[in-house]
Amino acid sequence: MTYAKTQDAVARLTDEQYRVTQENGTERAFTGVYDKHFEPGIYVDVVSGEPLFASSAKYNSGCGWPAFSKPIDAAMVTEHFDASHGMRRTEVRSAHGDSHLGHVFEDGPKEMGGLRYCINSASLRFVPRDAMAAEGYGDYLDQVEDKE
Repeated sequence: MTYAKTQDAVARLTDEQYRVTQENGTERAFTGVYDKHFEPGIYVDVVSGEPLFASSAKYNSGCGWPAFSKPIDAAMVTEHFDASHGMRRTEVRSAHGDSHLGHVFEDGPKEMGGLRYCINSASLRFVPRDAMAAEGYGDYLDQVEDKE
């Protein structure tokens, strides 16, 4: 599967999705549709469709944004130093779509690797486990088993 940012994909974004992914915006805490979403499946870049995070790596951090312990594949995200808003942090972007996703912090659960990928819901599209194969994401089904 090929993942890329296209003019058509960008044109289909809502105003909020555009602001977050293309203008490095941040949605207000606790307002994103995926903050309290815990169904089995994967989260893909709303622009390029590249697979980013699996439900098995999602946890409730209480920060107000969806939190993940790791990406599906480290090659699907890029990390950049971000000194905006008077803070020093690491921005996370999708590798192929170059969408602004959020930031990664080193305060995640130690048992899950210690990282917290704090991601804007507006940068993501959820693909339920039952639709993954039909949408071309069958290779990632092993990452979305039900949590115990």
